Amino acid sequence: MIQLLNYSFALGIVYLLTMAVIVLAVIQQRGDPTKTLAWTLFIALVPFVGLLFYVMLGKNYRRDKLLSRKETSNQQQLALMMGLLTINDDYLSWFPSSPSETHFKGIAQMLAHSNQTFPTRYNHAQLLINATEKYAALFDAIEQATSHIHLEYYIIKDDAIGNYLRELLIRKAKQGVEVRIIYDHLGSWGLSKKYLRSLTDGGVQAYPFLPVKLLLFRSKINHRNHRKIVVVDGKVAFVGGINIANRYLAGLPEIGLWRDTHVQLAGDAVRWLQIVFLLDWYFVSKQSLSNVERYFPEHRVSERCTVQIAASGPDSDWASIMQTYFAAINRSSSTLYIATPYFVPNESMLTALCAAALRGVDVRLLISERSDSSITQWASMSYIDTLLEAGVRVFLYSKGITHSKLLMADSEFCSVGTANMDVRSFEHNFEVNALFYDRPFTQKLEETFLHDLQYSVELDLEAWHKRPRRERFMENLSRLLAPML
Repeated sequence: MIQLLNYSFALGIVYLLTMAVIVLAVIQQRGDPTKTLAWTLFIALVPFVGLLFYVMLGKNYRRDKLLSRKETSNQQQLALMMGLLTINDDYLSWFPSSPSETHFKGIAQMLAHSNQTFPTRYNHAQLLINATEKYAALFDAIEQATSHIHLEYYIIKDDAIGNYLRELLIRKAKQGVEVRIIYDHLGSWGLSKKYLRSLTDGGVQAYPFLPVKLLLFRSKINHRNHRKIVVVDGKVAFVGGINIANRYLAGLPEIGLWRDTHVQLAGDAVRWLQIVFLLDWYFVSKQSLSNVERYFPEHRVSERCTVQIAASGPDSDWASIMQTYFAAINRSSSTLYIATPYFVPNESMLTALCAAALRGVDVRLLISERSDSSITQWASMSYIDTLLEAGVRVFLYSKGITHSKLLMADSEFCSVGTANMDVRSFEHNFEVNALFYDRPFTQKLEETFLHDLQYSVELDLEAWHKRPRRERFMENLSRLLAPML
């Protein structure tokens, strides 16, 4: 009995020392104090599970060796590809001289300095407001490909849509078209070996992004490639929120229709999406493509639509997309419309939204009434009191799930892309957005947003305060985990 007590005492001492070391490691990361406190409490209150989750998800790997190598290779490859582009140092002169438009061109300047991406002047942009439109346009562009097809997706499902795409890509590869696919290993976890083997046997090159392998996954599982990019022949490109899966057409039985947004681009902006893809391709395949200039053909359009591509990820010192959202919110003066499926903002973003509403901006936030992630939905609901009290108008989309990731400011500037307004998209995932400094396109996007509000319920502060205590408890509990979501 005494020996057993001695063993228990020794085990307790080892556990406490381990906990102390881990907690010190969390504190020394010098990250967001809220996140640090959340992880410290989680590890202390749920000992072994908390420790396991921290090792998998909590450590800040922004500067770890793997991602540092990606950043270094990005810089080297980017230098080579930038030499193929014509960068106009006088790009700020492209922007109209109205006060609001001049205001937003500061975002372009910020990204040029931090992200090394520049606005492009001549583009044609086609708004695709659902999966039916997106897949029709995408498959048509792929059918017409003669040189190369580059695809990068978070989710590719082995279902009807996924198999149609697979057969189409194999057929194009047999016609001599170069076909490359990057798929996120975790997002496309259910993709069968048979599916992948049929692609490679058919002449398609396919690589997973940061594959997760049991004990080797701790620095990888938390950083996913959430990008959705397609570039065809270097002339046409697609970006937005729609992956490759049946759910985007049919919705989810327990939730309803799937509302999403994508954009088809032609013109100079396509080259910048091509760069994002090729940087990721070099990282996953270690292939340095020869004669790279063939992926950047001259393809000018006469239409003027100023577009800038913003890419972000943990391989960069700058959270470019979060900074873009933050700047757009702070620069808005009349209207600010936001649609996001998951709303888990950091304190800076929450404060910026409230400040905009308090200074008289018409701020409207559209999120889903029901979600495919319960804990994230509860966490999202926990922020609504603060938003409503500040004067932000909050709408719950009741027709199904809204998966669009949109921001529109003053009818002059807008963003369509892959980044949600949550901590995961801002800090952990690899994301890409298309930014439009263009009144006609922004107004068209606003029309779709206002149409969605017709199928939504606007929340009332007094009624919201009367919701059941159980709901409030679950929201507050989930919010404690918000920095880790």
